[in-house]
Amino acid sequence: MNRPQREAAARQIMERTPAPVPPELYAEVVRRGGRMLRRRKAAVRLMWLLLFAATVAFVVWALMARPWVEPPSETTPPLTGW
Repeated sequence: MNRPQREAAARQIMERTPAPVPPELYAEVVRRGGRMLRRRKAAVRLMWLLLFAATVAFVVWALMARPWVEPPSETTPPLTGW
């Protein structure tokens, strides 16, 4: 089957009238869609909460450890009593 034949077959399939959907299916679809949206919203909120917690933990660590300060040299003893 070459490309023009595949395109013609695809057009025929897309131009057909869609199959009728049973009316009782609508309530089930709405219920599942609502559940999916609630789960997605909860997952997004959880990810924002984890990002916030990680940011707070990093800021607290940085304030306590102060990694930008050079540690004191421990190779020579301090000069006292001169």
